[in-house]
Amino acid sequence: MRVVVTEADFDLGAEAACLEAGGDTGAVVTFTGRVRDTGGALRRMVIEHYPGMTERALTEIAEEACRRWPLTGATIHHRHGTLEPGDRIMMVATASRHREAAFAAASFLMDYLKSRAPFWKKEETDDGAEWVAARDADEAALDRWNA
Repeated sequence: MRVVVTEADFDLGAEAACLEAGGDTGAVVTFTGRVRDTGGALRRMVIEHYPGMTERALTEIAEEACRRWPLTGATIHHRHGTLEPGDRIMMVATASRHREAAFAAASFLMDYLKSRAPFWKKEETDDGAEWVAARDADEAALDRWNA
């Protein structure tokens, strides 16, 4: 299991290759989130976090995924700092003997990161800056894992 929180970009291929190295691994699922600019107004996104607290929270959710599904590996890489449209924000990669577990665990981790991970995002446009609020749809997606 690997959790990285950094300003630096990441190499998706290298991260996936690390998970593929396991002899028991039959499936690796990856998801990469990027800064979206809907409408062309976004100039940058600033992502803040509390070092230490954030890594602990992400490690706990990765451990939960490993308890729920028979994973051979899991990686969460999340960036912070100033990002521009098109930049990678985060990635989740999960590995398992079978694809069903890898897909389910990746979905679980993505839903958690979208709604509960301790990051604060501010979108800056020519008209000013606004903190991004949690969306009801993101909370609903997370609720399916508590049923």
